[in-house]
Amino acid sequence: MMHARPYKSISAAFDKDRAVLTLQNPGRKNAIGPRMMNELLYAIEDAHADEAVRSIVLTGAGDAFCAGGDFAEISAGAGEEELLRKGDFVDLLLAIVRAKKPFVARVNGVAMGGGIGLVAACHFAIAADTAKFGTPEINVGLFPMMIMPVLARVVPRRKLTEMMLLGERMTAGEAKEAGIVGRVVPAAELDAAVSSITDKLASKSPLTLRLGLEAYADQEPMELGAALPVLRDRLGACLGTEDAREGLMAFLEKRTPVWKGR
Repeated sequence: MMHARPYKSISAAFDKDRAVLTLQNPGRKNAIGPRMMNELLYAIEDAHADEAVRSIVLTGAGDAFCAGGDFAEISAGAGEEELLRKGDFVDLLLAIVRAKKPFVARVNGVAMGGGIGLVAACHFAIAADTAKFGTPEINVGLFPMMIMPVLARVVPRRKLTEMMLLGERMTAGEAKEAGIVGRVVPAAELDAAVSSITDKLASKSPLTLRLGLEAYADQEPMELGAALPVLRDRLGACLGTEDAREGLMAFLEKRTPVWKGR
C-alpha cells in the first residue's frame, strides 16, 4: 500500500486499483506552490512503487482543479517542511510525462497556468463541462514559459500561440477542440467517466503498459530514422515477456488473459 506521509498540500489515497492524488488548497483554488510540488513528487514515487496501483488520478479539492502558481508561497518560500526537498515544477512535469503508470487528469474545475500544464502532461484528461482553461500569464506581465513544452505536445501551433499571447479563458469544449482534454462530460458524470478509463487500464498487462509508456517517452524526441530501430528492439523485449505469450494464447483460445506482470 502507499505510504502515509505528512502531507499538508495534497492527499494521496489508494482506491481499488488506482492512486488518487488530490491538490488540497481549495481556498486558493488549489494554486500550486513549492510544498505541493514536492509532495506530489513523493506521492508519484510511492504510486510507482506500489504494485497494486495500476493508474494514477490527479484532481483538485472543491470546485477547482488548479488555478496556477501560488505566487504568494513561491515568493515567500515553502518554509519548514517535514519532507526533504525532492524537486520543483520542472521535476514534477517530467515525472508525469515520463510516468511508467498511466496518469489521468480529473479536471473538476478551473485549470489555469500551471494547472493547465499539469493537465497537458497527463496521458488522459477528462473534464467536467463546467471547467475553464487558460494561460492568463500574459495579462500580468508574465509568460507561460514552464508549461509551454507540455502544451506544445498536445495543442496545434497556431492555437497555442493564440492562447499564450491573448490569455483568454477557454470553455471545456474549446479545450477539447484544442487537444488539451480528451473528453468532456457533465459534472455529475465525471467520476464515472474517470472510472471507465481506469477500469479499462486495470484490465491490461501492467508490464506491457510500463514498457509501452517507457518506449513512448523515449522515442518522442527522436527523429523517425532513430526512433524506428529503438522501437524494433523494444517490441522484441515486449514479445519476450510472459504477459505477451499469455495475451496471444488467450486471444487464440478466446478467453480473458491472466496477467502476471512478467
